[in-house]
Amino acid sequence: MLPAWAGDRIEAAPAEPSYVADDGFPAELSVNWSGTRPELRLLFDCGLVSPVSPGYARSGAVAANPRLGQIHEIFTARPGLPSPPLWHSVAWRPPARVVHKTYFGLYAWPLSQRYAAVSEAMRRLGMTAAWDDARRRVESAVGPREIEFFAVDLADEAAARVKIYYRNHGADIGELNRIASVARHHDAERALAAYRSLTGDRTAAGEAALSCLAFRSGVDGAAECATYLRLANLASCDGEAVDRTAALMRSEGVDPERFRVLANALAPRSLKDSQGLLALVSYRAAGRPGDITTYFRPPVYGRSVPAPSPVDLAWHDRDDDPISTIGRS
Repeated sequence: MLPAWAGDRIEAAPAEPSYVADDGFPAELSVNWSGTRPELRLLFDCGLVSPVSPGYARSGAVAANPRLGQIHEIFTARPGLPSPPLWHSVAWRPPARVVHKTYFGLYAWPLSQRYAAVSEAMRRLGMTAAWDDARRRVESAVGPREIEFFAVDLADEAAARVKIYYRNHGADIGELNRIASVARHHDAERALAAYRSLTGDRTAAGEAALSCLAFRSGVDGAAECATYLRLANLASCDGEAVDRTAALMRSEGVDPERFRVLANALAPRSLKDSQGLLALVSYRAAGRPGDITTYFRPPVYGRSVPAPSPVDLAWHDRDDDPISTIGRS
């Protein structure tokens, strides 16, 4: 599934900086701690989407997975639009089989084109009503936000999800909770307590918190929402970020000892002297206790790379979606 860089040595600087990590490294390790066994996840930047992306051509994923085959070309380059990045992740919770997921990065596209692509993809997947309901409710909330990623689970089971990621700007935890409440399954009281644990009882949600709405077949709206807080921005060091996360895990009935061992093993130095290793922590209050995921981005390179250029978030005309620019099928 990986692009040509998979066989290259890691040099002193990234040849093509990735948006996955602040220093441009194209991979991330994360762990979900719900259930009796943790789920290990690895995410990779697979380069730019093409009509037949090289990794998928080798694996046959587009042909083998009906969902991906239906929507893949929607997210390819077109006149005036760059090719979006394609990310792929694998997740494994023993003894279950490995699960594959694909993410299309839309952050370089104008907002109207992002909405057009997402609307067309949801139409093809038979989820228009669910998306219209979720979008209407999200857009009624205060504060600026933008669609950043569109993702699909590469599985045919009824539990397979379609996910839409919003990046929130200047949000507080109350606003994040209102966005998460768009989902059919969301415990607002538990979620707010979890957010407070991660922010250190502050109301500000920190820089660019994420809301991920998950859609499932047969549900007439968003089924669940995971909220991502950037602990690298909310805590003074990785030691504080790990302590807050461990406290949340304990309150959710999860023994945090393995999490602490993993964080210490990945840290380049003492957790009190490092920052940004524990980049994100997500929480989902949808009926499963301990649904916490920790995202690790070990510092590989010595400096940060520029983030994508900001877009004009003033665009808010729902009737201006240029759906006609996306080929229908």
